[in-house]
Amino acid sequence: MPKKECLAMLLAGGQGSRLGCLTRNIAKPALSFGGKYRIIDFSLSNCANSNIDTVGVLTQYKPFSLNSYIGIGTAWDLDSAFGGVHILPPYVREEGGSWYKGTANAIYQNMEFISIYNPDYVFILSGDHIYKMNYSAILKFHQEKKAEATIAVIQVPWEEASRFGILQVDETGRILEFAEKPGLPRSNLASMGIYVFDWPVLRQALIEDEANPGSDNDFGKDVIPMLLRQGKRLFAYRFQGYWKDVGTIESYYQANMELLEDNPPFNIFDADFRIYSNEDAFPPHYVGPKAKVKKSLVSNGCTLLGKVVNSVLAPGVFVGAGAMVEDSILLSNAKIHKASWVRRAIVGENAEIMENCAVGINTGGDPRQAGITVIEDNSVLPAGSLVEEGEKAPRTFCVTG
Repeated sequence: MPKKECLAMLLAGGQGSRLGCLTRNIAKPALSFGGKYRIIDFSLSNCANSNIDTVGVLTQYKPFSLNSYIGIGTAWDLDSAFGGVHILPPYVREEGGSWYKGTANAIYQNMEFISIYNPDYVFILSGDHIYKMNYSAILKFHQEKKAEATIAVIQVPWEEASRFGILQVDETGRILEFAEKPGLPRSNLASMGIYVFDWPVLRQALIEDEANPGSDNDFGKDVIPMLLRQGKRLFAYRFQGYWKDVGTIESYYQANMELLEDNPPFNIFDADFRIYSNEDAFPPHYVGPKAKVKKSLVSNGCTLLGKVVNSVLAPGVFVGAGAMVEDSILLSNAKIHKASWVRRAIVGENAEIMENCAVGINTGGDPRQAGITVIEDNSVLPAGSLVEEGEKAPRTFCVTG
């Protein structure tokens, strides 16, 4: 039977609870980003650009929108006859079944799927990060080092290091220590949640981890430390490009706003490394005769009759006559009606802000320090509503119409 040199297992079941009402109805990887994209587009596009044509997408939380969005992977050229994209939710076996208990358990429950292709190498990827990486480079590094497992790493600010898995390495890049979210980190070299394993090593590690009743069945907490104790050859691959964990409203907002800079740190227009998307077919966007648009990303299907400044608009957005949108993110099919003002806000999918509303208005203090207002998906803010953002307001809060 034919086999694959490598395949990717994409963990896409995350709830994204720190994103609040933005992920109440969808999994974090299905969240809109940068106008026309979903967060999962970036990992899938990385696979396509790296010639990895076999991808298992492990879903769990609110999977319907993600499943329907991915389909058979045609948008990312991942619909090959032998391989392609496979959606892998938890399922019941002869001995029973359960939800995925952790990242390692999720892969353990799908070892039969991996065995069908009998790969030499298995990539474990996260479906909720924004970055571009040619996985061929990390695979070459893995092979040259004769590693049994390789972890992609990036230097993070010291004040953020306790949020990540932190590594200590020697001069050759071999991993000496790994600590998952340490209270007092000894390094700022952080795991990106991207792993390459020799398949026999990964398979044995998953079996041993599953047999341990004290394990949380997590790669960072359990599997990686276990392999280090066993003396396996684990190496760190240093990544130099842009990488963002958009796990909070603040980081999600900031990453979107960075796309609007004159020289953005993350280039979505790179023709040599395209980001693919399964965006629904929309007509071209329309800018009315009295509309004004400045320093913004405007997706197809948008109708703009008012003013839009420094904002990111997903497909199908409507901005009515006399309306003002600034420093905001409008998700798919959001509607801002006549004479409403939206500032420093994230407006959810299919949400409507009716006429003469004011959202995210700062009445005191430095407006640059104002919080981020979030309007939940499918909600309606009645005409004339005022959502004030003052000095004592929390950094983020959610409005449900």
